[in-house]
Amino acid sequence: MKKISVLNNRELSWLSFNERVLQEAEDKTVPLIERIKFLGIFSNNRDEFFRVRVAALKRAVKFPKKAAEFIGETPEQLLHKIQKVVIDQQIQFDTIYQDILGELAKNNIFIINEKQISVKQSVFIKQFFRENVMPSLFPIMLDNSSQFPYLKDRSGYLIVKLGHNSKAKKNKYSILEVPTDNISRFVVLPKEKDKNYVILLDDVIRFCLDDVFNNFEYDYTEAYNIKLTRDAEIDMDNDLSKSFVEKISKGLKARKKGQPVRLVYDSEIATDMLTLLMRKIKLRKADNLIPGGRYHNFKDFISFPNIGGPNLKYAPTPALKHPELPTSQSRPKDQPSFFKILKQKDVLLTFPYQSYDHIIDLLREASIDPKVETIQITLYRVAKNSNVVKALINAIKNGKQVIAVIELQARFDEEANIFWANKLQEEGAKIIYGVPGLKVHSKLFLISRKEDRKIIYYGYIGTGNFNGDTARVYTDHGLLTADNRITEEIAKVFTFYLNNLKTGAYKHLIVSPFFMRKQILQLVDVEIKNAKNKKPAAIFLKLNNLVDTEIINKFYEASMAGVKIKLIVRGMCSLVAGVKGLSENIEAISIIDKFLEHSRVCIFHNGGNEKYYLTSADWMARNFDQRSEVAVPIYDSTIQKQIKTILNILWLDNTKARILDSKQKNEYRNNLGKNKVRAQMEIYNYFKIPQI
Repeated sequence: MKKISVLNNRELSWLSFNERVLQEAEDKTVPLIERIKFLGIFSNNRDEFFRVRVAALKRAVKFPKKAAEFIGETPEQLLHKIQKVVIDQQIQFDTIYQDILGELAKNNIFIINEKQISVKQSVFIKQFFRENVMPSLFPIMLDNSSQFPYLKDRSGYLIVKLGHNSKAKKNKYSILEVPTDNISRFVVLPKEKDKNYVILLDDVIRFCLDDVFNNFEYDYTEAYNIKLTRDAEIDMDNDLSKSFVEKISKGLKARKKGQPVRLVYDSEIATDMLTLLMRKIKLRKADNLIPGGRYHNFKDFISFPNIGGPNLKYAPTPALKHPELPTSQSRPKDQPSFFKILKQKDVLLTFPYQSYDHIIDLLREASIDPKVETIQITLYRVAKNSNVVKALINAIKNGKQVIAVIELQARFDEEANIFWANKLQEEGAKIIYGVPGLKVHSKLFLISRKEDRKIIYYGYIGTGNFNGDTARVYTDHGLLTADNRITEEIAKVFTFYLNNLKTGAYKHLIVSPFFMRKQILQLVDVEIKNAKNKKPAAIFLKLNNLVDTEIINKFYEASMAGVKIKLIVRGMCSLVAGVKGLSENIEAISIIDKFLEHSRVCIFHNGGNEKYYLTSADWMARNFDQRSEVAVPIYDSTIQKQIKTILNILWLDNTKARILDSKQKNEYRNNLGKNKVRAQMEIYNYFKIPQI
């Protein structure tokens, strides 16, 4: 295939996405506490970027020529570009944080440090420190003879100098972890008049360093924040005597001691302390050393306390009941069951606008229904206290067979998934640990029910995980159906998970890794053919990421043929829209707002007989070639209309939509008329009116 050079680098595109998150923290129309949360989200995102993407590039440095074939330049060249963008974003971050501090002060909320506290506050802090913090502090002294302590990935530390004014006396150094695992990062101080005060745990420790080091002689102390980020890749050994669970467990232990990929430090740190750190951690200046502000681990700011009233947060948008489904909270005795409703028609659930409790209620009903025999489900990421798993356990206790396909390689959820796999297995579920060589990323369940001596299937196919926590903030779709065209093919997918040799043949579902890439290309080819024949041709696509080169090349071909393409891509987008002679028929936007846009939807014009799909897959090489993904066609015309309405509302956004192009400047798309359209709020209002 001819290589197209007009591509946004995926890593730089990801950094551009995270800048859109930072824009939300900068946006003064966003409520103040929410702006602080976006700083936390930005920081957490960046941590994961370094743990995964930067770590992978650092490993690729050993193979520069081979890596350059895939990324278009050597890993070192790309790492240099990343470093520059990250430092620029850090400067922007620090400026925004200072602005937020000023806005907090206008609302009588003050984040103070150890040098700003009053006498009254000092008494409170000393007592709080002795009772709550001191028992969790374990400082380690640093000297030439001692081994440097292991620094945990993403934990915050203070490096402390016990200094002397006389050069004849030798300074001592210590390092201690800020114990945010069991103590809040934010200590709310007693209110004074109408003013609210917050001090960070870091500064509580700074203020009380004399209590920590009272056995040492020194003239002054200095303490600076540092944070180390490690390579998060799990290396799997090839020991055939070990089970897959054992290999994952061993890999998780090794991950905790992964190679350092970034050291973030206070830019005010004394030179001798930074030199000591670099020598002990064995970092060079060429490595990712990121100077920052006074505080790190801003991911904690996601949980910043709201002590200033409801106007500082988004107005609540409680999840709405679906007008056609029963609820456990208010269910008349004569209201039909889920099974009776689904036999009559398909139902689309749209989160977080509509309640995720409907999923739990259906699984609960299935768990006690005497006609239900089997529940099969894929689990990729579940909630910490999962009601989905509780419903499955209840089904087992009521004599149902439960088959759970649990993906142990779901990044950063491996330990949780091992826990849930063991829990379900202990209760009697049949557990399938994914598929060798693939990640199972599909979002499916299938309920088998015996009705009039026949097995009837009831299925669910979604764009998001079975996670009740994220369903409150992630936008996703889920189709509930008893349409045997769909459910019988869901059964084939589960047969493949049980027996990997039976890949199955599908007329309705689009399944990767065997068929999805080919079928998507065929759907685009239909549009190209129609455009060349002067017929209407269009594609409307919503994804999290679009980086697959073959698909992008096909989209360029479609654009040059005259196919009108609309793209809504939240994260990485390697396709460059609006290039004359190449992609001038493609428009691309990204929306960052209160909810995280996560749904994946495709509409192909198909000569006027539009084809609609919901899918678990983003359009990346890994999703097409190394994952088990499922896209489901939408046949119900009412649901098609609903999906089209939602996409059209998103497309009209002129408040939170940014333009995606070669500049990657994230310019707001605000030229769509005088009326302000904030799509997520418009969609919520749309669902307030029952759509039957």
